[in-house]
Amino acid sequence: MGKSGLRSIREVIEKSGGVNRAELARRVCHELDWRTVGGSYQYMSARVGLLRLARARLIDLPEPRNGNGNGEKLKRRKTQLPEGIPVSVSVDQLIGLELQLIQSPAQSALYNGMMAEHHYLGYRPMAGAQLRYLIVWAQGVLGAVSFGAAAWHLAARDRFIGWDGEQRQERLHLIVNNSRFLILPWVRSANLASKVLGMCGRRLGRDFVGRYGYRPVLAESFVEEGRFKGICYRAANWQCLGSTQGRGKTGQWHEERVPRKAIWVYPLHRRFRRILQGGGAG
Repeated sequence: MGKSGLRSIREVIEKSGGVNRAELARRVCHELDWRTVGGSYQYMSARVGLLRLARARLIDLPEPRNGNGNGEKLKRRKTQLPEGIPVSVSVDQLIGLELQLIQSPAQSALYNGMMAEHHYLGYRPMAGAQLRYLIVWAQGVLGAVSFGAAAWHLAARDRFIGWDGEQRQERLHLIVNNSRFLILPWVRSANLASKVLGMCGRRLGRDFVGRYGYRPVLAESFVEEGRFKGICYRAANWQCLGSTQGRGKTGQWHEERVPRKAIWVYPLHRRFRRILQGGGAG
């Protein structure tokens, strides 16, 4: 974001008259004409961006209002999580293995609950364009996986693509980040993780077109070094580009050091570089 954009945001805040954060994000979207490729305003992305600016002490936000408008506290939808019944079969014996695109509140609650309970990073709401899947087979749920907004600046990835700052700003939405990947702890099935990644690679394009009207051309993921080796990504033909510098997804706005992570990428289109550089798919 340039100085003019930050100046505009500060002016919106000054003129807001103490509105809540959601309304403030709405006004910022309209002021900056911040839209998705499909033309809709990016309200949730604006809320996340404003919070990051506030944490970097670049703007002042009103205090959050923990409620839903009727005086009651917000409640997370409760759901029954899968029972810990061991699954120990080879991946080719998982009858009916598939990805279920999350579309209903019940599916969403199940995803949120599993991440909160079983993923080492826990559950965190995603902003902007996103797809979440349940990993299921004939006898139940095996895990979940999600894809959302890519990291804004990533030196190794940007060198790999060969684009400049302007190209990145215009086409970053064509990269998706594998933000969460969970195989439930009682599932022991060799090659299941790499199989799921392959299934994702074949579905992401058309599912993004169906929901958002555009097709991403590259996927990225971060694998924490010392905790994981990224074996399933390598087996699914992802490419490791190196490591992060330990500053987190938001770069200069992130105030705390975070664990170094290996950067993995997977092309979703054979001409991904040409497209990301603005040359088109032809």
